Amino acid sequence: MPIYEYECSSCHFHFERKQGFDDEPVAICPKCQGEARRVFHSTPIIFKGSGFYTTDNRKGGMTEPVKGGEELPSKGKGKRKRE
Repeated sequence: MPIYEYECSSCHFHFERKQGFDDEPVAICPKCQGEARRVFHSTPIIFKGSGFYTTDNRKGGMTEPVKGGEELPSKGKGKRKRE
């Protein structure tokens, strides 16, 4: 059974109730008998791994790094000069 959080509109008292999905929401504050409403929270999203950008999911454009510390040529219009 999920736990729902409620807040009283009159006294701003926060309380929780363990209820089933089909149960009616609590409408009365247990502290002052005022009107209570259910509090909703946003769900956090965590992006891990590759595939979240357009450049991450392209298999053809990926190259392996060159051994020995050499840089790969840039894919831009001009070439970089080595100093």
